[in-house]
Amino acid sequence: MDAALIRPLPYPNPSRLVGVFEAVPMFPQSNLSYADYLDWKRLNTVFSSLSAYQPTGMTLGGAAGAQRVASARVSDDFFRTLGVRPMLGRDFQRGEDLPAAPRTVILSYGAWQTRYAGDANVLGRSVTLDGDPTVIVGVMPAAFHFAPTSPADFWTPLHASTPCDLRRSCHNLYGVARLADGVSVESAAAGITMIARQLEQQYPDSNPGQGAAVLPLTEVIVGTLRPLLMVLLTGAALLMLIATINVASLLLVRSESRKREIAVRRALGASAGRVIRQFVTEGLVLVAAGTAIGLVLARWAADLLTALVPVTIMARLPFLHNLGLNFRISLFAGALALAAACLFALTPMLLLSRSKTREGLAEGRRGFAGLTWRRLGSKLVVLELATAMVLLAGAGLLGKSLYRLLQVDLGLQVEHLAVLGVEPPRSTYAKPEQQLALSRNVASRIAALPGVTAVGITSRPPLIGGNTMWIRVIGRPYHGEHNEVVYREVSPPYFATLQARLHRGRPFTEADDASKPPVVIINQALVRDYFQGEDPIGQQLQYAPTSSQAPMEIVGIVDDIKEAALDAPAPPTIYVAFAQDPTSGFAVVVRTVLAEEELLPTLTAAIHEIDPELSTFAGTSMRSVVNESQAAYLRRSSAVVVGAFAAAAWILGIVGLYGVVAYSVSQRTREIGVRMALGAARGSVYGLILGDAGRLTAAGIVVGLVCSIGAATLMRSLLFGVRSWDAATLASVAAVIAVSALAGSYIPARRAATVNPAEALRAE
Repeated sequence: MDAALIRPLPYPNPSRLVGVFEAVPMFPQSNLSYADYLDWKRLNTVFSSLSAYQPTGMTLGGAAGAQRVASARVSDDFFRTLGVRPMLGRDFQRGEDLPAAPRTVILSYGAWQTRYAGDANVLGRSVTLDGDPTVIVGVMPAAFHFAPTSPADFWTPLHASTPCDLRRSCHNLYGVARLADGVSVESAAAGITMIARQLEQQYPDSNPGQGAAVLPLTEVIVGTLRPLLMVLLTGAALLMLIATINVASLLLVRSESRKREIAVRRALGASAGRVIRQFVTEGLVLVAAGTAIGLVLARWAADLLTALVPVTIMARLPFLHNLGLNFRISLFAGALALAAACLFALTPMLLLSRSKTREGLAEGRRGFAGLTWRRLGSKLVVLELATAMVLLAGAGLLGKSLYRLLQVDLGLQVEHLAVLGVEPPRSTYAKPEQQLALSRNVASRIAALPGVTAVGITSRPPLIGGNTMWIRVIGRPYHGEHNEVVYREVSPPYFATLQARLHRGRPFTEADDASKPPVVIINQALVRDYFQGEDPIGQQLQYAPTSSQAPMEIVGIVDDIKEAALDAPAPPTIYVAFAQDPTSGFAVVVRTVLAEEELLPTLTAAIHEIDPELSTFAGTSMRSVVNESQAAYLRRSSAVVVGAFAAAAWILGIVGLYGVVAYSVSQRTREIGVRMALGAARGSVYGLILGDAGRLTAAGIVVGLVCSIGAATLMRSLLFGVRSWDAATLASVAAVIAVSALAGSYIPARRAATVNPAEALRAE
């Protein structure tokens, strides 16, 4: 919580930084087009500066061959907007992001250390990025990171000259801005929305329905983590509560047994202040020992938990790299320790304040449970069991959500499926026919490898998201609606490689090339949204809002393939024949009988044999893509940590119940002896003790059920395919609590049933 939500971003005056987005119904926080960005920058009065950035990858040339590196394209004032400067060299100069400007690059500190051994003479050196000679002009500080682009090693100016940059309808940038003095986030959003409406009227073909969104930069970076962190903090608080209750219960029991001792000391002249100081000292010793051990374990646990974060996830969470104890955490731990010390000292003090010396002397001789057990001890046990029930129910619901998420129908078979990105140098493969020839060459070379059963080419692999287009249905009225769909270029064997099912129509064939009319295959989600009650086969689509491209005939319908997040519904998607619209970079999906990890080095070597200048990246198995997706990681990590909390709380709750019941039995030894001397059977003694424990357990379960439903409702954003009142989970948790509580109560009940009446009557 401290690293993500409390610690300020590592920039000057970070509260004035905001993320700036365009907004459409499908994507409330969508990319900017370069042309819209320039107009927003020119017309706005709410930002002191507005910059653009795009996380991307570049091909780094060198003697060892081409290598794909993480990079970011930024406007020339990007670092000035953030308020940071290179530690070595200079920042980008004004106008350095224009298409005709010389190519320059700023290195991250990590890239400077690993690739150039921290050489201070690196400035002015030329490197080849995407085939262009590029001069290194600066190195960023070691502490600098920008999570939306992490891990970027090379920062280059925009040089807005790509086909997408030149089209107002193509959106590929994000915005970051610094608010002008006196301007709030809400005022900035209203100002940019007004400009967006002006552009919508000015450019009705490219900007219909194009809104704007402005959010605090902190929200942009950690917004998706907030629910998970709140769940974990709540789980930790509940565990702290149940542990505190347990210790307080033990202190109550101990103070109850010491009432005679304290009364004797008071009778012999000890002042109330002297006795209170003793209780305070005992409480401080307990808390000091627990706090010291806890801080050591917390430091170790922080290192362990961050080490367990997958590399792909950690790259988006750079603020966790230096996770550890600091002044705020120490202050927080001190506040908890002080509260616990007060509680632990106050518990016996309250008992002392209610007890008079003569009553204490008399109470010490009785053989039945004191008033403390009847009035407070039982209530604490109920609270313990209810808290344990909440944590167990939360862990069960999160675990069930993770299971449902990993079992969701992806529309493909993930086992024995590998994926690898390929990026050719643009100077060599600039023409569509060159790109198509390369993709076919790569596919045929990989298909000949041992263990490979099928190979497909796609512009973007499943589960990645992105790449959308607007469409219109030919023959229907069109008024500029945002009919946004996911867009993929795929080769004919692609669906067979994924083992995706073609529902109707025909697959792509090698004959579907640029000489033939364009054809597309659509998914079931698009049929549901645009062709409800109609037969889409044979109908035609066209890219919107312009009508200059040739119509595309729908020739097939494929079952929904997860093209976005695991926990999101499959979006409407169109698949275009790769041969009719090839791209320079693409992904290869490979079906194999071998282990995917064993095959990946062979795939990379085979591609480099075709052309050493080809760079490969993101090689992994499709199973890893699923398991390490953000949706799966959030639920897995929350289920594991809350599950650990729940297990500890469950053990503490049962131990607490055992302790209170055992104490009750010890205090009722004389009573039980009298009962048995008067003819009570052992079964009735069992029933007496287990009945008391059962009533406490039932009360704890009932309270816990109500609280569990409330807690699950609050964390519903982390649940998937499970309702907050999932009966099976709640019933299972209630059964676990009931059985374990009664099992824990059986031992003191058995001890009570085996009491010798004669010894019990002589006990006092």
